[in-house]
Amino acid sequence: MNGLPTPENPLRIGTRASPLAMAQAHMAMAALIASHGVPAEALEIVPMTATGDRIQDRALAEVGGKALWTRELDAALDAGTIDIAVHSLKDVETLRDARFFLGAMLERADPRDRLVVREGIGAATIAELPPGARLGTSSPRRAAQVKRIRPDLETPLLRGNVATRLAKLAAGEADATLLAAAGLTRLGMHDVGTVQEAGLLLPAASQGAIGIECRADDAGAVALLAAVDHAPTHRAVAAERAFLAALGGDCRSPVAAHGSWQADGALRLDAEIFSEDGADHAAGHILVAGPGAPAALARRLLAEAPESVRALFAV
Repeated sequence: MNGLPTPENPLRIGTRASPLAMAQAHMAMAALIASHGVPAEALEIVPMTATGDRIQDRALAEVGGKALWTRELDAALDAGTIDIAVHSLKDVETLRDARFFLGAMLERADPRDRLVVREGIGAATIAELPPGARLGTSSPRRAAQVKRIRPDLETPLLRGNVATRLAKLAAGEADATLLAAAGLTRLGMHDVGTVQEAGLLLPAASQGAIGIECRADDAGAVALLAAVDHAPTHRAVAAERAFLAALGGDCRSPVAAHGSWQADGALRLDAEIFSEDGADHAAGHILVAGPGAPAALARRLLAEAPESVRALFAV
């Protein structure tokens, strides 16, 4: 991409075709239009179906991990058929191919989870769910956190986009589920579910953050994205992702990490790692005063964690 995009030479924005991904692509498009003063016709959204969207009956870790969300977009970016790619950063691998550059993050939305229950269940928190209730999820983090709070609950696999999971809930495949508050808000579902405080359910790393990638050698796209980058979000999420990288976990590893800005301007990183059943865990926090802080926290938690937790991480 050379210079500003024009209707004759538009910036092609790659995205997954799911309703939430499309909403996020339109947010990125609006930010670029506002920052660069270009007409809407100078940007083009290019939707594509990710492999992860096609597979609904198995856990992500069993069929290729987070790469299933990025494979098609990566190929299109590498081939030059799109100029930038918009991602839910929670779904992007921690270690990325050096050909791609994470040029911008939009300001993060609410990173917390919301508890959604089927009709007939009057619970606003996990503690209030009926004995033996089924809380469907595909997230090892959520399953471990739920089991830690309520060992009697079942956590059956529940996959699909937001609408699919809500339909499965209504059909009785589960009694409750947890959905990201940011995604529900971006879909206009402001009244769906009840927010669970981060002190109870620490969010996943990158939850609520939208990332925009381009080719690392595309100086024009790099410059365009720099103008829409939200630096506080970028720094906090980068710390969360550095913590994940230092752990050496994968999609099967239950881990939570969240960076938050304190009143005095310090960045605090909170993190937890769990055994699969949530019975064992290690938790802690660190003030991110330098680039090595997230890795230091990872080493500390691994040292403190029981073997049932350490075994889930490659370090």
